[in-house]
Amino acid sequence: MNLANQPARSYSKSQQTAGRRIKPTQKQMGDISDKVRKEVKRRSGDVCELRKRCDGSRALEMAHITGRKQIRHRTTAEDLRHACVPCHRWLDETVDGIRYRKTLNQ
Repeated sequence: MNLANQPARSYSKSQQTAGRRIKPTQKQMGDISDKVRKEVKRRSGDVCELRKRCDGSRALEMAHITGRKQIRHRTTAEDLRHACVPCHRWLDETVDGIRYRKTLNQ
């Protein structure tokens, strides 16, 4: 049997992974579902939940309290805070913000 003369079989990604259990990636675990997004918006009332930092501005972004790289489960509403843009940047990019995020985790 000469394998060089046989046509190659191409399989789509869905065919290759059908029937196999695949562990979700960190990105997939960090993704925010529509259900979780709605729950966080309802909880916050579209007002920034990081009120220690601002005067309760309009919240536009979802800020991960547990970072995507550290998360071990799919993102839940408890892992998020609804935040205005300046507060989200402060939480992710400053030393004080990172310390504050760690206190929220506990």
